[in-house]
Amino acid sequence: MNLDKENLKKIRGLILFTIVVLIVLWKYSLVLDALGFVLGIVFPFLLGCAIAFILNVPMHFLEKTLFYNKKTAGKAWAQKLARPLSLVLTILFVLGVISLVIFVVVPKLGSTVYSLGASIQDFVPKVQHWVEELFDNNKEIVSLINDVKIDWDKILNGMMQFFKNGAGSVLGSTFTVAKSIVSGMATFVIAFVFACYILLQKERLNIQIRKVMYAYLKKGLVKRVLDVCSLTYKTFSSFLTGQCVEAVILGTMFVIAMTIFRLPYALLVGVLIAFTALIPIFGAFIGCIVGAFLILMDAPMKAVIFVIMFLVLQQIEGNLIYPKVVGSSVGLPSIWVLAAVSIGGSLMGVVGMLVFIPIVSVLYTLLRNNVYGRLDKRGFSVDNSSGELRLRKENTGKEN
Repeated sequence: MNLDKENLKKIRGLILFTIVVLIVLWKYSLVLDALGFVLGIVFPFLLGCAIAFILNVPMHFLEKTLFYNKKTAGKAWAQKLARPLSLVLTILFVLGVISLVIFVVVPKLGSTVYSLGASIQDFVPKVQHWVEELFDNNKEIVSLINDVKIDWDKILNGMMQFFKNGAGSVLGSTFTVAKSIVSGMATFVIAFVFACYILLQKERLNIQIRKVMYAYLKKGLVKRVLDVCSLTYKTFSSFLTGQCVEAVILGTMFVIAMTIFRLPYALLVGVLIAFTALIPIFGAFIGCIVGAFLILMDAPMKAVIFVIMFLVLQQIEGNLIYPKVVGSSVGLPSIWVLAAVSIGGSLMGVVGMLVFIPIVSVLYTLLRNNVYGRLDKRGFSVDNSSGELRLRKENTGKEN
């Protein structure tokens, strides 16, 4: 082996990497504690980056639509006010959505839950009567149903006792709860201010990061990193935009359809399905289950109509709306979408379901580009229908 300067550098890097791995394996608990401490320090800034990324999607749309059109192109006042006004409008839009949930959906949901107890008490005798008519010829089943007795006073007393114990526990840990709330608010304020700074100075930050990368890394590596970052941004923003638009369309469809068929809780169920539809594949079904349960307490036949309507609208959404709105924005086959949702949900819950689809899409695109690049370098091509390996004409005489 030729021990030139380049090989010695690689050997030193390999030795250093081996030492670091051994130290991590030897003192893994200490390393985990150190990582947790560092994560606690940088978490507000990571959260700020996530907030900035989410807000940048509608902000970029508003900035491009309102201030960089034919009427305002080239005007100095438009260039000066474009960024701050777009940020303010985006924040007002987000606050409007949150206010809609807090002042419209939450009170409606609270009143629904409050009246749910009385609805259940009225619903059980109806079910018993319906089952009696259904199994009128089978006296054993009818007598078994009649023997079912529900002590509502005992259930209500148990619920009251549960809430009393919960309230006592909360009061007993008031200081801890208050401390957590203050800490969470401080973290959010720092993250929000950091996000606003990123959004207002994103071009300058982009140039500074590029300068640092070109100063310490090779030009080819910097280009690859920037390409991956660009692909990641496009994939995440396309997925986020498409998923939000698709959820709004689906929720609006349910509100209109439920109003036409005079089903109860139209606004509540529509907003609930719109929010749960943000979770890919399984989300809308969660909203359907909750909505069907609420309607079932009011009128069982209307619940059946709601389920049928959900299946019809879900087919329309899945076959017509989703391919057009979200479509190939992530460039991921259906089987990999299902795998990404399953793995993300197992590792990180609902957040994992949302995040893992664009992450897997980026990895899939990088792997696909790498595979096609290697095949092209070797002069090969693979037939998409048969899967057979073929040689390009110019390489037929070079390789056997």
